[in-house]
Amino acid sequence: MCLEDIIRVIKGRRCVRSFREGEIPNEYIHKILEAGIWAPSGGNIQPWEFIVVRNRDMIDKIKLVSPGLFGDPSVIIVVCINLEKAKRGGRIGESMAIIDVSMAAQNIMLVAYALGIGSCPIVSFSKTAVKELLDIPKYVEPILLITLGYTDKWPNPPARRPLEEVVHYEKY
Repeated sequence: MCLEDIIRVIKGRRCVRSFREGEIPNEYIHKILEAGIWAPSGGNIQPWEFIVVRNRDMIDKIKLVSPGLFGDPSVIIVVCINLEKAKRGGRIGESMAIIDVSMAAQNIMLVAYALGIGSCPIVSFSKTAVKELLDIPKYVEPILLITLGYTDKWPNPPARRPLEEVVHYEKY
């Protein structure tokens, strides 16, 4: 892959909230999840856990407790932190774990886009309800939902602040 392809994927990925019917092949889900586990991780702790939800009834139940989840995705990936693993990071373990799973989530969404699959990260959901629905153990904390599905229309890119406004060299 060349640099232009990587930049195209980074700039092309959008939050997709409108999905059409269409099953995502298992091999694509595998590639998407594999991208997640190759994210950087402080101390190589790898505190992430991923729960793949494909069952339509369960997706509908999760939607009921997730005000930020729009549309009818084919798949929801629940991105979690394993708190037992995060403890290995000492006093900054949980903070570092949030950064780690965030980078994993970005990898997941970039590879999904490269495969022609729309995605959207969702933080507006009831963690308690999702834990109960999915039988998530106490030492695992859901942090983010990522919806996946095919779309007929990719949203237009939002404006970005220019580099000159946000980059500082040597000092602020």
